[in-house]
Amino acid sequence: MTVIGGLLAIGRLFIFILVAVFFFCLLLVISTFYKSKEKKLERGILLRRFAIRILHPILGSKITVYGKEPISSGLIVSNHRSYFDAMVILKNILASPVGKKEVESWPLIGSVTKTTGVIFVNREEKTSRTQTLKEVRAVLENGFSIFIAPEGTTHIKPTTIDFRPGTFVLAAELGVPVMPVAIDYKNLDDAWIGNDTFIPHFLKCFSKWRTEIKVSYLEPIISNNVEELISVSKSQIDQELIRFRKDWNSTD
Repeated sequence: MTVIGGLLAIGRLFIFILVAVFFFCLLLVISTFYKSKEKKLERGILLRRFAIRILHPILGSKITVYGKEPISSGLIVSNHRSYFDAMVILKNILASPVGKKEVESWPLIGSVTKTTGVIFVNREEKTSRTQTLKEVRAVLENGFSIFIAPEGTTHIKPTTIDFRPGTFVLAAELGVPVMPVAIDYKNLDDAWIGNDTFIPHFLKCFSKWRTEIKVSYLEPIISNNVEELISVSKSQIDQELIRFRKDWNSTD
């Protein structure tokens, strides 16, 4: 990381924190005006989308989009590279993301995410997974969307690893569409893996003037067959990941 890159990343981190504080204060104000849990959540999700739209130009995201973003509700599934994935995929989409439990304890960010529709899960605990599926079911049954990375962890392998079946079982049972999304970053170091913690990874990732990202919204799948939902969505995402990398390699 160059000196200029380091200063750029620190400046972006400072602005990121200011935006998070500002929207946290807005959410506190909303909670005093809306007593209904549903109304608070609705406003929180809308504010989250607004904040994401503000942050992208600040962080230097250069996003190339393929396909059409879903306009109907359903189960949105993607491969998993970074904590930044949700900010890219949900830039224009209103959905409740499923995130790892550790994020809930992050200073400020945890407080903001809890009030903007994020559902947390500890994938290592069966009781947590069961409770999360109940919450996901309620969201889908009420006609809203869920966003989840069914791999359950980040990695830099060229294609996806095994998908966890839980939410696919719900999609098959409820008859909601599964909407696959492929996402990747030109710089492989932008993936958040291993023992990386938030601030060091943020500084490394956003010390560049531009963070180049490709995202592809693929054809929805409706089926009562869980294995079909998993295999078709996984295959579609894998094909796009391979194509993304070929495109980037051919322009270098």
